[in-house]
Amino acid sequence: MTAPAKLRIGTRRSALATTQSGHVADAITELTGVETVLVEITTDGDRSQAAGTPLTGAPSTGVFVSALRDALLSGEVDVAVHSLKDLPTYAADGITLAAVPPREDPRDVIVARDGLTLGELPVGSRLGTGSPRRVAQVEALGLGLEISGVRGNVDTRIGKVRSGEYDAVVLARAGLARLGRLEEATEVLDPLQVLPAPGQGALAVECRSDDAATIAVLARLDDAGTHAAVTAERVVMARLEGGCAAPIGALAELAEGEDGPEIWLRAVVLSTDGALSVRRSASAELGADPAGWPAAAAALGEALAAEMLDDGAGDLVGPPAPDDPTTETPVHPSARSAEVHNA
Repeated sequence: MTAPAKLRIGTRRSALATTQSGHVADAITELTGVETVLVEITTDGDRSQAAGTPLTGAPSTGVFVSALRDALLSGEVDVAVHSLKDLPTYAADGITLAAVPPREDPRDVIVARDGLTLGELPVGSRLGTGSPRRVAQVEALGLGLEISGVRGNVDTRIGKVRSGEYDAVVLARAGLARLGRLEEATEVLDPLQVLPAPGQGALAVECRSDDAATIAVLARLDDAGTHAAVTAERVVMARLEGGCAAPIGALAELAEGEDGPEIWLRAVVLSTDGALSVRRSASAELGADPAGWPAAAAALGEALAAEMLDDGAGDLVGPPAPDDPTTETPVHPSARSAEVHNA
């Protein structure tokens, strides 16, 4: 099979998206010798953000994903790069998730005035986040903070702290790291306090399902451990029929056990005010062959989600309050875990 001479990589226009896509482009060239070019695509999510329109309740899912997928299917680009936490868990006809590169640190961070940590913020301090997952988990800590929705890119959000409009904002550590701005974080949040969104810190690299040559090139970028971890997290999310816009956090990590590689998975579902929660963890052996890791990870996610549903998690899963703006993507109600076994 002859490798393509050049790959056109579709990306959102934000600084973070183009940086992430640039990393993927560099990896493709370094590992395979194939030339690449970035093609900037404006998504519905970008347009609504620029207009200040909340995404909650939007009629389409995957608002930061659909335009890139349309560009793939139309032949405008050959590859699309997404933040994996934005990727809906239901399958997209004609599109294959060809690679999940090595993951950045998935934890959340605080960027606060005067170098403060979350616990050092005085009662009544204004904390900015548009994620119901973050809102619920911070509320559960009982710190007495005033939590307000915030929109915009990294610059905009941090700028609201620098201007004094907010005392702190919550961001993904991975975004700051990729932008070379990690020193602006004043605290990295322990997952015991705030579990990240499923897939946070990972990238999804997609192409057309009938493009075997590109699939073969992109397979060189795939990291088996990262792919297994995000599979477990996304199966939990799909099984609970929640998503990034619901108060669900999940984190899977690989470790070396006595009998070989193991995967450890933690997940939490909370009421939107953080007053109620269902929190569970579990582990499983992965086996020696990485080809079998996605199936083992999916089975673990299924089992953990089933336990959480038995504990009443289904009563806590739901959409955020109507006036809560979020840049994270809801999951289509028809999503099922079987659709993400190979995600």
